[in-house]
Amino acid sequence: MSLELWFSVILWSASGVSASLALECGRPLSETRTSRGMNVTAGAWPWHVDIQRGRGHVCGGSIISEDWVLSAAHCFSSDPDDWGRYVIFAGRLELKGHNPYESSHRVSYVVVAPGYDVSHGGKDVALVKLSTPLQWSDHIRPVCLPSAGILFPAGTTCYVTGWGYIRDSDALTEPGTLQEVELPIISQSSCQAAYQTDSKLDILDDMICTEYQGGSGVACQGDSGGPLVCQMVNGTWVQAGVVSFALDCARQNKVVIYARLTSFTDFIKSTMSTVRLHGRAHQKWCRSTAVFLSCLSSLLMLLQR
Repeated sequence: MSLELWFSVILWSASGVSASLALECGRPLSETRTSRGMNVTAGAWPWHVDIQRGRGHVCGGSIISEDWVLSAAHCFSSDPDDWGRYVIFAGRLELKGHNPYESSHRVSYVVVAPGYDVSHGGKDVALVKLSTPLQWSDHIRPVCLPSAGILFPAGTTCYVTGWGYIRDSDALTEPGTLQEVELPIISQSSCQAAYQTDSKLDILDDMICTEYQGGSGVACQGDSGGPLVCQMVNGTWVQAGVVSFALDCARQNKVVIYARLTSFTDFIKSTMSTVRLHGRAHQKWCRSTAVFLSCLSSLLMLLQR
């Protein structure tokens, strides 16, 4: 093989690996964040989607691949004939404003976690198959999903995003910009204590909870299905939960319940044909790929001499 051909082959290989790295999950365009409920900047959470039924917003969701969106089971009708009424908007920042980076996609079908009945009973997770694939951009990118071994202990600070009500009766004012808020994860026992007082609900093992120290914020009506994401030490954002329910948006110390995604790894892997879960093996793959690219770059430099 000639030197020129070798050069072309190696350059093609390096380009392919670089492209795959460019589509790595959990890497947003913007890293500008706020601690309280505030407007999101464009590109900050490129995996968040707007799920509409008819012509109205019903839930949020998260992009996990070109063909799949993750949301809450209670966001969707159990009647397959009704799925055609849902439209998913990716790359959207404002509910009623101008969104130059968005794309819209019909729902092909919905797969609900086995055993789901009502959100308070757990298993409140749904995988949504899109009728047309997403096109990656700075404003449309996937979030990472956790492997079963990833821990999100009490005290971990994470973010939740959504277009839901600010309080029980206060909808977002136009143009309805996506909101974000920083929240700490609390222990199962603290979560159970908060709900045992008012509602006698059981906090199950497949649930994870946050507490909001303030009078307003996200995770109210309209925020269901949205992602709770936490940043790993390498800077990658991994989704820890799916917004499921909160009994009273007006409470000063509001506890919000999410479906714990580490409890649904088998369901996700069995439903999607290809999915890579974030864990130690994923981090090792990234490091190995980086070394491979470094070696290829050095070899290309030698061949050019």
